[in-house]
Amino acid sequence: MSDEHPHDTDVLDERTPLDLLVWDAPNIDMTLSNVIGAKPSPASRPRFDAIARWFVTTAEDRDVEGSVFANIPPATATGMRGWIEAIRSFGYAVFAKPKLHPDDDVDLNMLEHIADRAAQRRLTRLIVASGDGRNFLEPLEDLARSGVQVVVLSFSEVAGYAMESDLLTFLDLEDVPGAFVTPLERVRLDALPAEGAWLRPSRSMREVASG
Repeated sequence: MSDEHPHDTDVLDERTPLDLLVWDAPNIDMTLSNVIGAKPSPASRPRFDAIARWFVTTAEDRDVEGSVFANIPPATATGMRGWIEAIRSFGYAVFAKPKLHPDDDVDLNMLEHIADRAAQRRLTRLIVASGDGRNFLEPLEDLARSGVQVVVLSFSEVAGYAMESDLLTFLDLEDVPGAFVTPLERVRLDALPAEGAWLRPSRSMREVASG
């Protein structure tokens, strides 16, 4: 008699398929500042409603869940409430964690959430909005090896870990339709015009010399 259990795989396959989006707000905000060389303004920040529409449209008939992970410095907690409520109104859950020390971040919370959802549902597609390869590369590649379509949503200037991986798919945030009200002032090395392009200095020479 065989010891195999032919229905075990079927049971796993019967879990409802899910497309999951997790957004690393501290990382995206920091990397956006680096990309544009300035503090992001409302016009240069990504539009969560447009990203939600793109996410749902590309999910076909699968269930979708989106979560934004944020660090909240106590001094700015009141001012961030409007931003959080706006995100929730676009269908995202928000995980808010106090920023009490400089090294407080949400990376482990994001990874725990991904692992929980992968255990509970048949994770079909995972979209991670973060340029942090140090913490995400290995676990994301492990998920990709298990059959999950893993997409890293970030900026080409900072997400080399995803662009160089044979297992992950990279998508530049500015390539999501409608993600930005106006084009970001950036020159992408992965999309240079044939005639070349100038990259402006991010600091003045006098500032460097006086530093």
